[in-house]
Amino acid sequence: MTLKWLAVVVAVVSLTSAVTGNVVIGMAGGELPVVANLFALTTAATAVVLAAVAELHDRLTDRLDALDKTLVTLDQAMITRLTEIEARAGDRNTGFVEGYLLSHGQDAEIVPFGRRGRGAAER
Repeated sequence: MTLKWLAVVVAVVSLTSAVTGNVVIGMAGGELPVVANLFALTTAATAVVLAAVAELHDRLTDRLDALDKTLVTLDQAMITRLTEIEARAGDRNTGFVEGYLLSHGQDAEIVPFGRRGRGAAER
């Protein structure tokens, strides 16, 4: 039994016992103590709030699961699409490098990556 339905059962039993106690003692000419009524009402109210929170939690969990499945599907579709684009487009940097080398001749200077600034001139 889930928490939501357990809370509903607690609320129903609490209210039923309070009403039954008031009716039985009222028929005998007595009165149920206020503390007993307040306890029953407080228990029922707490159980109703707990049931509502449990229902909202279930709904949120269902929505997050659906969102997760959607994102996984989209991720797979995006990977497939990017793979198709990469296969169709090829490596465009290769053409850039070849064009650069052709325009500057075969003796084009190759600039190594490294630190620039004050320390670079001292090396």
